[in-house]
Amino acid sequence: MKPTPMLFAAMAAFTASAATPTPEVTSVTMRQSTTSRLVTIEYTLDNAPAVVTLDVETNANTSAAADDPGWTSIGGEALWNATGDVWKKVGAEGGTFNGAIAWHPDHSWPDHNIPANGARAVVTAWALDNTPDYMVVDLAAQSVVRYYPGVDFLPGSELGHTGAVTNNAAYRTSKLLMRKIMAHGVEWTMGSASGETQRRNDREMAHVVTLTNNYYIGVFEITQAQWKNIATNSSVSAQFTVEGDMRPMERVCYNEIRNVANATSENSAYNWPADPNPSSFLGLLRGKTGLDFDLPSEAEWEFAARSGHGSGYWSDGSPVLNTGTDANLGRLGRYGKNNPGGTAWTSGMAPSAGGTASAGSYAPSDWGLYDVHGNVWELCLDWYEADIKANGGKVNISRSAPERTLSGASGANRAMRGGSWGDDPASSCRAAMRAGISPENRTNGVGLRVRCRAGLQ
Repeated sequence: MKPTPMLFAAMAAFTASAATPTPEVTSVTMRQSTTSRLVTIEYTLDNAPAVVTLDVETNANTSAAADDPGWTSIGGEALWNATGDVWKKVGAEGGTFNGAIAWHPDHSWPDHNIPANGARAVVTAWALDNTPDYMVVDLAAQSVVRYYPGVDFLPGSELGHTGAVTNNAAYRTSKLLMRKIMAHGVEWTMGSASGETQRRNDREMAHVVTLTNNYYIGVFEITQAQWKNIATNSSVSAQFTVEGDMRPMERVCYNEIRNVANATSENSAYNWPADPNPSSFLGLLRGKTGLDFDLPSEAEWEFAARSGHGSGYWSDGSPVLNTGTDANLGRLGRYGKNNPGGTAWTSGMAPSAGGTASAGSYAPSDWGLYDVHGNVWELCLDWYEADIKANGGKVNISRSAPERTLSGASGANRAMRGGSWGDDPASSCRAAMRAGISPENRTNGVGLRVRCRAGLQ
């Protein structure tokens, strides 16, 4: 970076929240060393705690007012190496917190010549019920959680904006990348319209749903490396040995994910809405992170998988074309008709030869989620029942107590969504398609994606 002075202006920001009092950043200062080029930003956070994020804006008019619309972000990919009291929850309950951020622009934003007072820091406080769009959980460290306001702020975005997520292998091995889904109070139609291609009339009845919470959901399905980072004592046998780490975990059952440890028999004491068994995969994940990880409900899964699109569309907004082979689906996921190995499976099979694809191999949904169509079926919290119209999006809780949502004699299976790499046609990978599987059954093509509310309302 050229030695021209550059960073001397600063400003604060905060996010609106229903909680009172609202956390607010004040007294932001910023300075840059003329020798090391290190930028130091200091701020005060009132009404802590809050999640704090950083942006830097420039304006060629150095005398512009603070509210001048000409101020423009330099882009999150230039800020990936900012450290200190940023990208995380800071401060004690009800207190005032004095924070400091360090940023090396010469490492992440080189060769820029900004005149004095031509750039400013924007420090934002996010209330804990309205945290930023992306949450990153480090599975290799205890309780390390980071938050980022957009995909271009994620570590890895510096490798190329269009590949900000898939360029960083850590999001499929040692970290969990979660995307915020703004679902609270949104009225939408679950199920499919009568004319949708290959609609299953017995299980896709259209009904209006309004979810009660926003939530985070995994950008990727849980991979084999992520599973091994959590369930270190798992009895699940070795899976693919070729490029296995970033392939989705499969052949795991609902019971060992949530209800038991290293076994498949059900322990009903841990059925939802009870917390997962502390020794199960989800229990261990909760214990390591302190966050309320779980499987998504069917309604949460479908809302996220649709990515804002209605009946008859894939998650990128393209129409469902055919029941068997669908060119639009072929861009979004691996399923029975575009799998190079067909339905064959061997432990030494590379992703290019067949079986599952490495997570993130296909295009994302319009909400940045990968493999919601195909690769592996994804288990949900609910007991499976064909007709769920009366539930209004609530979790199908009990197979033995009809007054607790489940209405019929069904409920021996758990719900799963999304289709798989096996012999599933395009019709099985639609967002509305529902299927069930015994909670102790481990089989090819069945895995999971996790969700977390983490205080979101």
